[in-house]
Amino acid sequence: MAKADQIVALLKSYEENDETRFLSVATQIAAHEARQGHKAVARELRDLIDTVKEKRSSMSFKGSAVPIIRPKGELVGLLSASYSKSRLRDLVITSTLRERLDRILLEHRQRDKIQAFNLVPRHKILLVGPPGTGKTLTAKVLAGELQIPLFSIRMESVITKFMGETAAKLRLIFDAITQTRGVYLFDEFDALGSHRNTDNDVGEVRRILNSFLQFMEEDCSTSVIIAATNHPSLLDNALFRRFDDVLEYSLPDNDRIIDLLTSSLARFDTEGVDWSVIAEKACDLSHAEVVQVAQDAAKNAILLNQEKINTKMIISAVAEKIK
Repeated sequence: MAKADQIVALLKSYEENDETRFLSVATQIAAHEARQGHKAVARELRDLIDTVKEKRSSMSFKGSAVPIIRPKGELVGLLSASYSKSRLRDLVITSTLRERLDRILLEHRQRDKIQAFNLVPRHKILLVGPPGTGKTLTAKVLAGELQIPLFSIRMESVITKFMGETAAKLRLIFDAITQTRGVYLFDEFDALGSHRNTDNDVGEVRRILNSFLQFMEEDCSTSVIIAATNHPSLLDNALFRRFDDVLEYSLPDNDRIIDLLTSSLARFDTEGVDWSVIAEKACDLSHAEVVQVAQDAAKNAILLNQEKINTKMIISAVAEKIK
């Protein structure tokens, strides 16, 4: 049950017509219920709060630009906020990965139907794979498709050398995850979730990881929590059980390379380009590097005042990237 002071604050804010404070207190009550293990009640409260916020937002900003939700107070420096315009069509990935992302989006778009059976949508996602393969873009795509803010956690500000301080900052972030629905991205997650038995573990690594595991276990928010890492082997095994989905990214195959190049160079005349030869030479490049190859070839064409791009120009850009 809610604490007496929370009920008093709730009634006072209602009496004073302070909607912001009313919603803040209601969110605190939902968080309290979650910590008490009353997850169904907590989810119902948060859904009601989200509904009120969405209605208020649509009434206040109808016909105008969507306002960016900016972190305030102690969260400044821990989170950066943005609204993403990225969509699924921007991702060049395997059909298997696309199907799994489609499933995540479907569950969130129909979360009311799922929650009616006391179930929750997939919302704790671990992304693993080499750099530049689309992990960060995936977070942007999920935020863009669901039309909710993207919050990127600044790991360099979260992790400190002072005992207990990192756990306190994590608590602030998970409170924000509960209070404001969005996509929350923990990039370079291995900095936070490394093995508890590492040689340089003096106790603080264990405390930080245990705190994160506890916060993940308690979380029943409607936000999407995404952790991304280039080094899954560094993660503690206990972490994998806390995620609803683990999505594996890899370097693009020849078909994906050709898709990336042709879409990136769509504004240019590429008739006669031998895409298969280029794909073979670019087989060790990441998605991001292939896009950079296309951009370099495009810039060279622009500087030469020509609209046509040939095989040699793209292969030359590939060679510069491989060096």
